[in-house]
Amino acid sequence: MTLGEYVTHQQHRIDAALERWVPSESTMPESIHKAMRYSLFAGGKRIRPILCLAAAEAVSDATAGIESAACTLELVHTYSLIHDDLPALDNDDLRRGLPTCHKVFGDAIAILAGDALLTLAFQVLAQMDCPAERKVAIIEDLSTSAGTVGGMIGGQVCDIEGEGQPPNAALLETIHRAKTGALLRASLRMGGIYAGADREQLDALSCYGEHVGLAFQIVDDVLDVEQSSEALGKTAGKDAQQHKITFPAVYGLERSRVMAEEQRKAAHSALRPFHGRGERLRELADFIVQRRA
Repeated sequence: MTLGEYVTHQQHRIDAALERWVPSESTMPESIHKAMRYSLFAGGKRIRPILCLAAAEAVSDATAGIESAACTLELVHTYSLIHDDLPALDNDDLRRGLPTCHKVFGDAIAILAGDALLTLAFQVLAQMDCPAERKVAIIEDLSTSAGTVGGMIGGQVCDIEGEGQPPNAALLETIHRAKTGALLRASLRMGGIYAGADREQLDALSCYGEHVGLAFQIVDDVLDVEQSSEALGKTAGKDAQQHKITFPAVYGLERSRVMAEEQRKAAHSALRPFHGRGERLRELADFIVQRRA
């Protein structure tokens, strides 16, 4: 199976799991479920849950039911995008090639849709079929990675407060290791924990996740400069308009590209304990760095 075929197959697995867990548009109250599904099924790449699946596969063949754990990453990620796009934060009109949630449903329903997706994620984790100690560890990883201390929300706060400040390498790393990197790292750890990873394997997945997370954000920042809104599915050039601290702003485009490649190679090196079982994760690191949207 080629990487493209693998990604498509895993996307279908994740979408099927999301369909099982997310209430239908006809379920009362209809407005909130329409808004949740509008953003969730708008065509995201599902990178975080796919990394979760690939991490589990690198550890063990006994991964039945892993889709439930993986789809919670998409629930949390989509909630964060809905809230990021709100007028009080990034004030964006376009996401995944469509009008943002608040543009279609209004600010109040968009806020509640994000809240609902986050809440549903922990309902799914509580009800998934896996040993209790693994379930608790997965819940801890996801909640920490999405939180305020070194997690996604903390990174978002630093991102907002950093707008308009002179580009600063230390603040840049603080923002993106938390805002983007933490949830990507958790994606790998959650898959590993679900599959019963030992300490060496979990440390290797954590290291890989840190490098892939940084590479992902570097490439995202570069694409925001180089690509059109149509290609990205979101408003291009928004980082510069809002005077955000980004990798191109701090290091320039060429150095940023070199840094992404360095992180890709470091991610490959982190997978040595898995030998051949880590090949999909190596390919996914390549995909993340070489993508054009």
